Amino acid sequence: MTDLDDDAHCLDFVADCRLRAATDLFAHTWDPVVLAALRTGPRRRRELRTAIGGISDKVLTDSLRRLLIAGLLDRHAHAEAPPRVEYALTGLGQSLVEGPMAVLGRWALEHADELLDAQESGDSGGL
Repeated sequence: MTDLDDDAHCLDFVADCRLRAATDLFAHTWDPVVLAALRTGPRRRRELRTAIGGISDKVLTDSLRRLLIAGLLDRHAHAEAPPRVEYALTGLGQSLVEGPMAVLGRWALEHADELLDAQESGDSGGL
């Protein structure tokens, strides 16, 4: 029996399952990228934009806001002139990055060629 089996209401209402809450963390394309960029330690917004590349300021703001609300990031404003704000993973965020995201990353590296081949072939499996 798996931990998912313990979540009995998932059997009747899959949309309410705790697994959905976890997978929703990957619903926004840039959120996992921002989390990965913070895996090495706290960073300022400018440092995040540089490290990520290709992310607009608005998208970064939205992503940071979602991740803060989800409890995956901390925001620390330093009392300095000029003001300095840093973002860092919380314990929960660190556990996501080091756990499921690391496993998914290894899987993606292992199967990258297969994924790209399938995408390039455009085979919809008869749909």
